Amino acid sequence: MNTDKQPTAARVLVVDDEPDILELLELALVRMGLLVEHATNVREALQQIDSKHYDLCLTDMRLPDGDGLEVVRHIVARNMNLPVAVITAHGNMENAISVLKAGAFDYLSKPVALEQLRALVKAALKLPQPSAAVRDGVRTLLGRSPAMEKVRDLIERVARSQAPVHISGESGSGKELAARLIVEKSARRDQPFIAVNCGAIPETLMESEFFGYRKGAFTGAEHDRDGFFHAANGGTMFLDEVADLPLPMQVKLLRVIQEKKVRKVGATQEDAVDVRIISATHHALAEQVQQGKFRQDLYYRLNVIALHMPPLREMRDDIAEIANQLLARLRNGAAVEFAPAALQALCHHNFPGNVRELENIIERALALCSGGIITPTDLQLAPADTGVPAGKPDAVVRYPLTDYLDGIERAAILDALQQTGFNRTAAAKILGITFRALRYRMGRLGITGRDE
Repeated sequence: MNTDKQPTAARVLVVDDEPDILELLELALVRMGLLVEHATNVREALQQIDSKHYDLCLTDMRLPDGDGLEVVRHIVARNMNLPVAVITAHGNMENAISVLKAGAFDYLSKPVALEQLRALVKAALKLPQPSAAVRDGVRTLLGRSPAMEKVRDLIERVARSQAPVHISGESGSGKELAARLIVEKSARRDQPFIAVNCGAIPETLMESEFFGYRKGAFTGAEHDRDGFFHAANGGTMFLDEVADLPLPMQVKLLRVIQEKKVRKVGATQEDAVDVRIISATHHALAEQVQQGKFRQDLYYRLNVIALHMPPLREMRDDIAEIANQLLARLRNGAAVEFAPAALQALCHHNFPGNVRELENIIERALALCSGGIITPTDLQLAPADTGVPAGKPDAVVRYPLTDYLDGIERAAILDALQQTGFNRTAAAKILGITFRALRYRMGRLGITGRDE
């Protein structure tokens, strides 16, 4: 006699008042090995949700006594560990965005495609438990300030959704790291994560890079090639510096997000893709919309959930702790520590390059320090740390001359990089030097040009 306990089938609540839709959904879910119960209105749905355990709730948007948003809000308000998806009218993107903003896991458009339904259900049932530990090898966001705690809380919540997320923040503040943490806590954690720097792709190559191409589509296309969307299928695409996308590409990206289909360059048919979009930029995207540089409709599709990464200068109480944690990771077991004066100097620095700049400063200090102690001199902080405005240094900070000149050069390069979104080619033009010269100077001064 086999006494092994069999795994319990997942239980799904379907909320719809149309018998034919209920029958279709129930049949599809039962064939997936799931237990299905149903409700025909909001009142019944809320009663069942409060009295029984479900692993997934699937509700229609339009119900006799209300709408699916009421079901979503009920679940979210009570912090239930229950993913809920909403069935919306075809083409009604306003409803789709509203349910995602309310906290729904995802949405389906009518008529419901069974393939999309199965993919949604599988993803929802793979969600990890809240606060599940991030796997070894993945770095975490440092700092205990209220702003950073708010970021961590939001990451926990948005990870349990399929909604697009837009991450804003200055260069070096950890936008890509936040995106990766969202994925690590999501149902897509074992699927591809494709990071794309939108500012680094020539405009003429964007369509083929994003969507792929067929053999013979253009000169040099000697074989079929998948694009970023195909590579990310089933997973997540991180669009870094999304504000740098040219307007024609914005139109094509919007269509892919809405239709969930891509057409390779030179192809006659479209391919269905299932990709969650997380975007980021150091620009104020709403201002880009007002200036006509970014499409408003795409902005609303990307900015369903907004997450802002605080700059390091707004977390001064955390700087010493963050610096010590970075030092512990970078020193490779060596007995090296900060002198109290060095930590004090770091706490008074403005960090225009944020955590990435702090990491670079510590790496340089490790190479320069002696006796296992990092001193303020080893940090080689720019003269601006004394409180003197950049470009207008006081005589008391002009010596030694080498440090003074390095500080001015560093400030000028960082300013140019900030203006161009860390596009080094454009920054070199602003500075009036060659790209190679800029790369050399950035290396000498410990400046990097790419977000973590």
